[in-house]
Amino acid sequence: MKNYNVNQIEKNILQINGLGNNPIWNNATVLTDFVSPWDSMTPDKIELRALWDLDHIFFLYKVYDGNIHIDKTDDSVESIAKSDRVEIFFRKDDLLNPYYCLEIDPEPRIMDFIAYPNWQFDYDWKWPEKHLTVKSNSQKDFFTVEIAISIESLKKFNLIKGNKIEAGLYRAKYIKQSNLDYEPVWISWINPNTEMPNFHIASSFGTLTLM
Repeated sequence: MKNYNVNQIEKNILQINGLGNNPIWNNATVLTDFVSPWDSMTPDKIELRALWDLDHIFFLYKVYDGNIHIDKTDDSVESIAKSDRVEIFFRKDDLLNPYYCLEIDPEPRIMDFIAYPNWQFDYDWKWPEKHLTVKSNSQKDFFTVEIAISIESLKKFNLIKGNKIEAGLYRAKYIKQSNLDYEPVWISWINPNTEMPNFHIASSFGTLTLM
């Protein structure tokens, strides 16, 4: 399994604002090895940073994209699912029974749900209130999404084992086709080695190590 080391910082020194410009982020290792296994295109650059303190784990996605697509129909799950977004999934083990999904577009609208094997998704489930904070910002050539998740909530769902968290890191990019429809390109930190696009499989997860 691929691993990313999450460096520790002092408590209460990182307050997310969606801009990704806090110098504290310089303490994080930059993860850039995202791939699009099911598409011939090379995905635009994606930078992922993560840090943690004793209370929260923080994520910063910086996605280089000058042509963001957001479905503005409404704020439903269906609308978010048709939009460019970044995603983080967490699991307690490779049985994926259950696992927890966060999908966030540049607005930022949050699609958080609990999932079970064979594509069983419960969209009525929500991450515990006050244990998830998300902020974002869009510029001409990129957008940023900052995420703060409480360590307490991760422990509640048994998602931290020692200093390890098992997680998948993904991105969905929607591209306008000749028929004017938008079709997704699926981008992942880890190639799950599936014939068809599939993030909802054990082989798409890696580990985050809290240093």
